[in-house]
Amino acid sequence: MALPFLATQSFELPCTITVEQSSEHFHAHVELADEVDIQPGDKVRVHGAPIQIPFGTRQVFERSATVTRASPLMRALTRIAAYFDLAELYEVSFNAGRIK
Repeated sequence: MALPFLATQSFELPCTITVEQSSEHFHAHVELADEVDIQPGDKVRVHGAPIQIPFGTRQVFERSATVTRASPLMRALTRIAAYFDLAELYEVSFNAGRIK
């Protein structure tokens, strides 16, 4: 018997992957069908063989993906961890003068 705050839900749906590799752009974007809202702690796994494209090209692929929703407890822990990761950025200081 799973406790409600530990339960996860998974579902599969189609997705579109756009990959570009050129001197101006180097990126890969995944768009899930049905505009699924991804929340903190959720996991998305795209299925299929690894993608390799020649330099200077842009290609679009259709694949399937599995979305695993985080449990309420994992979602809360992810938000707390993200807060502390963000707080590390605050420790950077900028000095107006020269460092001696």
